[in-house]
Amino acid sequence: MLDATVYPGREPRLGPLQLVSSGKVRDQYRLDDQHVVFVTSDRVSAFDVIMAEGIPHKGRVLTSIAAWWFEQTRDVIENHLVSTAVEDLPKLDAKLRERLRGRVMIVRRAVPTSVEWVVRGYLAGSGWKEYKRTGRLWDHALPAGLQESSQLARPLLTPTTKEQHHDLPLSLEQTRERVGAAVFDRAHAAALELFRRGGELLEARGILLADTKFEFGICDGALLLIDEALTPDSSRFWPREGWRPGRAQPSYDKQVLRDWLEATGWNKEPPPPALSPEIIAEVGARYLAICERITGTRPDVATAAAR
Repeated sequence: MLDATVYPGREPRLGPLQLVSSGKVRDQYRLDDQHVVFVTSDRVSAFDVIMAEGIPHKGRVLTSIAAWWFEQTRDVIENHLVSTAVEDLPKLDAKLRERLRGRVMIVRRAVPTSVEWVVRGYLAGSGWKEYKRTGRLWDHALPAGLQESSQLARPLLTPTTKEQHHDLPLSLEQTRERVGAAVFDRAHAAALELFRRGGELLEARGILLADTKFEFGICDGALLLIDEALTPDSSRFWPREGWRPGRAQPSYDKQVLRDWLEATGWNKEPPPPALSPEIIAEVGARYLAICERITGTRPDVATAAAR
């Protein structure tokens, strides 16, 4: 297993590539004036806190799923992905190239909006907590009597800020003021259409898309879908078979990790508790399973482990 706290992650250089920024999971390196290299690590976060331990092959899974969705949704909105081939990176030695294989996205440089574009199709997570507290979904009035995991009459945009810890809800008007009317209208429409497209493709694979978040950025005046889309890190996936409102649903995403952490009594502030080998193995198996369910393939983990 690649130790997520060591590699790939926050290394000042990868061969000739200079580190630009480092997020919870992805590290960005400068390729040239127009392009950035995303390297997806095995780091895993929950409740906006990065765990000390990584999940085996998670970076390869996320890269594979994100690239698949970028290809499936280009007709909805253009995205930033150029290539996932390590051969397109210059001057990397053979050993480093093999360690990066399956983890790399070469993308167009874009300026991200200051908003997480969250779309919800079902009542779950913080959305369910908000409904129980207020009878609403922030900006949106909802009928009385809904239950946990109820399907909404239509998907709703519930944007948030981007914080180091614990993103904060934004009203639609606050979001419009933050990004400007033109960007808001385009991103709002794109987020809802991406959710609809994603939901249709996932349902055909036996998966319900409960909620997800999208990231958009501006490149040469155009709005692009950036970062990742419809992965287990950015979405809540449920098995279609057996879905029943009134309870929490089994999950294909990393909800099992969140549940395990909450059961420890952790206060959701750093440092997190150490992950057990059992939960690491369970989360890793779920990542591989959802990759195969969505894309029809899975990373060659046996070959990757041998490198």
